[in-house]
Amino acid sequence: MNVLEKIAWGAGGLLLGTAGKAILTSRDAKKVYTHCTAAVLRGRDCIMETGDAIRENCGDIYADAEDINHVRYADAEKKKVQEAEAILAAYKEKEAEA
Repeated sequence: MNVLEKIAWGAGGLLLGTAGKAILTSRDAKKVYTHCTAAVLRGRDCIMETGDAIRENCGDIYADAEDINHVRYADAEKKKVQEAEAILAAYKEKEAEA
């Protein structure tokens, strides 16, 4: 690459950089940036609403699961008490027979 080609590439880069800066800072470009940012914010709001709904549903599911487990534990305790009472009644019958 000779010196003239290097100068031409440098001048072209400078021209493109200057034109690019002018394009990126123009009013139309700022409008595009504003609309894109607004779209991103709307998307974020939608995602946050969905996340809140999922969080609420998970809380409801967790509370229902705890209720189910409390009922099961209570039933298991009742069963243990009934079994213990049956064993005690059987022991008392044997003791009364003797």
